[in-house]
Amino acid sequence: MAVRGTRAPVGEPLAEMREAELLALVRAQPLPRHVAVIMDGNGRWATQRGLPRVAGHRAGVKAARAIVRAADALGLGYVTLYAFSTENWSRPENEVSMLMRLLERAVRSELPELMARNVRLRLLGRTNGVPAGVRRGIERVAHETRHNTGLTLLMAFNYGGRDELVDAFRTLAARVRAGEVAPEAITEAHVSQALYAADVPDPDLLIRTSGEMRVSNFLLWQIAYTEFLVTPKLWPDFSAADLYRAVAEFQGRTRRFGGV
Repeated sequence: MAVRGTRAPVGEPLAEMREAELLALVRAQPLPRHVAVIMDGNGRWATQRGLPRVAGHRAGVKAARAIVRAADALGLGYVTLYAFSTENWSRPENEVSMLMRLLERAVRSELPELMARNVRLRLLGRTNGVPAGVRRGIERVAHETRHNTGLTLLMAFNYGGRDELVDAFRTLAARVRAGEVAPEAITEAHVSQALYAADVPDPDLLIRTSGEMRVSNFLLWQIAYTEFLVTPKLWPDFSAADLYRAVAEFQGRTRRFGGV
């Protein structure tokens, strides 16, 4: 069954609308429950300005903060940010170390605002191999915000879509070995229930910045029928207005889920 959205008023293109106008526009229509974001382009943003890559990552943290605020203002239920993939460990050691320190400070400093906004933080990914200080910092914020009932912010950190599926299959194999389920009885629902965040709905919309046309091992199971939006903007330049425009674009699409 097709699900049809409602397009923005034809007389005023989205690109010309101000942030407050965009917010009012998208809030007047059905919202996606879950928006996922591949935050790409920090390094290129810095290089274009003759700055070290760390400056791009710092700017990326500011952009992430602004998008969380915008998602909260919009009333989204779930936002997943791809913060650090399992493949990112292959980057130069000094850059990885800097990213770990930056992330640890950023997560710790965001706790007061997350509490004030009633935002719940959850971690998506493997914790083994993550520096102890970073892991403890993220786990502390996740613990402190666990009872918040507003926006759920999932941070995909040390995350890989294939790793998630391997871990899910290991869980199912253990259940088969224990006699809890027969191999021939395994369904899609069993796989979904074995994922890292089984209670979170699949993303309705996936946004990727920097113009790259790939999913980069992100939420491979969950994005089977997700709507994609790729923008040439580099992540540090992606604003609240850009998020609202992306949601407005989503609202104008027809989702068929394999039907006609």
